[in-house]
Amino acid sequence: MIHKLLGYVYPKRMRESYDILLAYNHFNYNVEKFLGSSLIIITLITAVLSVLIEYYLSIPWYISAIIIFFLFQIYEYVLLVLHSDRIASKVEEIIPDALHLISSNLRSGLTIDQALILSARPEFGPLQREIYKVGKDITLGVPIEKALTEFGYKIKSDKLRKTIQLIITGLRSGGELSSLLEETAENLRQQNIVEQKIRSSVAMYFIFIFAAVGIGGPILFSLSSFLIEILSKVLGEITVAQNLKNALPISLTKVSIGSDFIIMFSIISLVTTSILSSLVLGLILKGKEREGTKYIPILVLITVAVFYIVRYLMGKLLSSLLLF
Repeated sequence: MIHKLLGYVYPKRMRESYDILLAYNHFNYNVEKFLGSSLIIITLITAVLSVLIEYYLSIPWYISAIIIFFLFQIYEYVLLVLHSDRIASKVEEIIPDALHLISSNLRSGLTIDQALILSARPEFGPLQREIYKVGKDITLGVPIEKALTEFGYKIKSDKLRKTIQLIITGLRSGGELSSLLEETAENLRQQNIVEQKIRSSVAMYFIFIFAAVGIGGPILFSLSSFLIEILSKVLGEITVAQNLKNALPISLTKVSIGSDFIIMFSIISLVTTSILSSLVLGLILKGKEREGTKYIPILVLITVAVFYIVRYLMGKLLSSLLLF
């Protein structure tokens, strides 16, 4: 009960948005109960992480708590969106086969409701239940156009909605349903083939960006930060006579930037680049920036790991020379 009450803390518009997402993901949860449960979990995780950050990094806990809390809220919402998009992509791949099967059943003499019910095969995955429901609704007397329209809004797929709208338009114009389904299925299959070819052609861009951001960038940053540490150490130990110092065209002074600042700047730059590059990868592969959010944790971990590994190896290689 307390979970449901906590769910009302969220604004009404946000609850409605989450309710739609839960329906797209086929989660049979009360939206207030879901939000209340996630609020408790995120709050506990935020409390633990903020205390650890204050202990190890000396950052005030209330600052890190605010940032972590909102990041987890955003990540939760993005996960639901990505999962609903994943379901939609699976459905879009299956639609041509489903339409072919429904058309074959209609040609064999079955009524539209019987054809739909018999076409609800387990191999259709998330589409099976929706096809069966449409056939059942038509059997119970729901108009076919209304049943198909409702079916189009059960899955977050623009391609599915446009396909259903095309079928409804064909029915209104008096077209034969079996032929209409057959032609629509063939067009969708050709469209899927074209999309697969496009993804194959841009795969090289994905590999290049991933390698440049995940490997090239961290190596350059680690070498640069290590070079600055060397210069700081070397310039700090150079002593020049006053008369010679005045005669030199350049002045040798101690570098005031510390190594901690350089490392922190490098990490922030690498994390920012990883986030932006992940969004670009999602746009290249799927045509949607949010599809790249799943690459963010991977890229961030790789870039930070490569950065520290290269610094460690450089320290070991040059430790005897620089007395590090």
